[in-house]
Parts: sequence; structure tokens; C-alpha cells
Amino acid sequence: MSVCPETERFAALLRALKSRSGMSYEALARKSGLAGSTLHRYCRGTSVPQDYGSVHRLATVCGATPEELRTLHRLWALADAARTAAARAEEEAAAAEERQEARQETEEAEEAEDEEDEEEEKAEPGGGGQAVPDIAGEPDPEPAPRLTGRSRRRRLRTSVVTAAILAALSVSAWALYSARTPSGSGGGGRGSGDDRPLFSANCPPVIAMGEHDECVKEVQRLLHAKGADIGVDGSFGPQTLRRVTAFQVLAGIQPNGVVEEPTKKALYASRVRMSVWSQEKVRQRVREVFPEVPDKAVAIADCQSFLDPLHILPNTNGTRNWGLFQISDARLRELGGTPRQALDPEWNIQAARRLWSRDRDFGDWPHCARAAGATPLTATRPPR
Repeated sequence: MSVCPETERFAALLRALKSRSGMSYEALARKSGLAGSTLHRYCRGTSVPQDYGSVHRLATVCGATPEELRTLHRLWALADAARTAAARAEEEAAAAEERQEARQETEEAEEAEDEEDEEEEKAEPGGGGQAVPDIAGEPDPEPAPRLTGRSRRRRLRTSVVTAAILAALSVSAWALYSARTPSGSGGGGRGSGDDRPLFSANCPPVIAMGEHDECVKEVQRLLHAKGADIGVDGSFGPQTLRRVTAFQVLAGIQPNGVVEEPTKKALYASRVRMSVWSQEKVRQRVREVFPEVPDKAVAIADCQSFLDPLHILPNTNGTRNWGLFQISDARLRELGGTPRQALDPEWNIQAARRLWSRDRDFGDWPHCARAAGATPLTATRPPR
């Protein structure tokens, strides 16, 4: 089985980390919680995980540095994109094969019908093809040519093809008119040229954590234009990762934190707005929802998310924490919520209230609860 270059580079880094750790596959499986056979497939390059979380967990067990983790995330994103493209190509090939088989079956059926038509013609009076003379000895007028089954089908196909060509010409004319019509006067939208730099040859198919270039700047500019609080410095760091992931959730895209084709398209076409409550509004609403312990509730939200409603934190086990009070994936399922709801500040604060109300304490946030109980918290902004 051939392995694509993207997958091989990803697998090579995993093998290097595994070799450096000095641990066997069995030991790594126990520590990472993954099956030994799964680790073999990842390191051989015969399989690419659909979720980066398992890769991150494995690399952490192997002692990967932050720089190696960023590189691994980028290589996984490229390998995952290549896997998706290969699967799409296989589906298209299978569909083409099915169409070919259908055409062959149709042709065989047509040939069988033609043979039946010929048999019917021979059985009809005058089927030999000669005119039958009348009483006066004059031959009958030459009969009109008889359409066989294949002729009828050919004529029908010709009519259908003609109609399709006319329709295509109409659509092409409309598209040409739309392309020439100025924006705002009923014409078409963006093209795929210079007005969408992420689709140019200058940008890679996948833009991910650790990159520093103009393509990252374009991503940041587009996020900022949608209301996101993000610096435009061309560096794909943790803050850009969080904002990309939040945008994907709000736009209904699989939130993997990398900018592939669906995310690129959405960045240009989606009307998603990422503007959120100010810190002052967050503080005020938390105090209203937690009248019994307003100061402590605000301190915990500040500790968890820096009062950022779109704060997202990935965990080493592949799960994430969401929003103001960093509601975990497990708690989301328990509360019947979704990541999109968790990024809504009102829903998030009310969910935190429900969790607090169980025992009337902040046991779901032990680290921040201890800190909030000891001294007032002065949070610093997360790294960008």
C-alpha cells in the first residue's frame, strides 16, 4: 500500500518521538489510552486519526516539546486533508464505474430490444421489405420508414441533449452577464482570483498552528472583519487557533482548528459575526446570575477564560473546554448543550449556575475556586 508524502511526514515524526521516548508500543498504549494496533498504524502511516486529540496525547506521553507539538499539529492537518481528498477520489472512481456498468447494461438491453424489433418486422405482412402490388398491378406507395426501438431512443436522446445544450447556453449567458454586472446591481459574488488570496497559489491547502506568513495574516484579517478580537501579526499562535476554532463552530464547520477549503470558503462567504460581550457586560451579568457569590463567580470566570466568551481550551485527551466558564465536553453532554451554545455568554453563565446549584459551590472549577478563595484574581491575557 502506497503512502502519500503528507502522511509519511506525519508518521515519520511520530516514529521519531516514539523512538526517542524509549518506550514500547505496549507501554505507550497503556500511558496514552490508545490501542497498540492503532499506534502501529499511525506510526507506519497506514492510518491517519480523524481527531488530533489522540495524536496530541500520544506525543505528550513521548515528551514532545511545544514546538514539536505545533509541527505535529500542522503535519496531521496536511495528512488529514490528503486522506479526505483520497477518499473523495475513491468515491468518484466508484461512481464512475457504476455509471459505466449502467451504460453497458443499457446498451445490452437496447441490443436485445432491437433484435425483438427485427423479429417483429419479419413477422409482419410485407415484412420482407417489398411492396405488395394492388389489383391493378400498381405497387402501393412506398411506406414511411418504420422507427425501430433504437431509432426511437436515439431520437429521444437527441432531443434531450439538444435541450441540455440550450439550457447550458442560457446559464452561461446569465453567468457572463452576472460576472460583468457591478457588485450591488444584482450581479454575482466573489470570484476565485485575487480577491480571495487564501485560494491563490501563494497559500498552502491547509493553514495551521505554527505558520508565520501573509496567508495567516489574511486569515486574521478576515476574522477581525467578522468582529473577532484578534491581532493581525501573521503568526498562527494559540489565540489564532482559538479564534479559528470558534469561527468554525459558529459557521457550522467541523472545529479542527486548521484552515482548510471549507473554512476558507466560509471566511469569505459566511455572514457569521464574532463580536461578543465586553468584559464589563460579562461581569455585570455574572453578578446578576450569582447574587449569592457575585465576586467569587466573576473571579472564577476571569480565571477560566479571561472573561472571553469565545475562549476555547483544547485538552491533552482530545476534549475541549468552552466559553466563559470553560464548560467541558463531558459537562456539555450532561447539560444537553452544544459547543455553539457554550460560546453564547448567556447560555454559558446559566449552565455554570446549574452546576453551582447542585452543591452550592464551585467544585467544577477546583483550581480557580481555591485561587478565588485565597486572593483576588488578576488574570493576564492568554498568549497570542
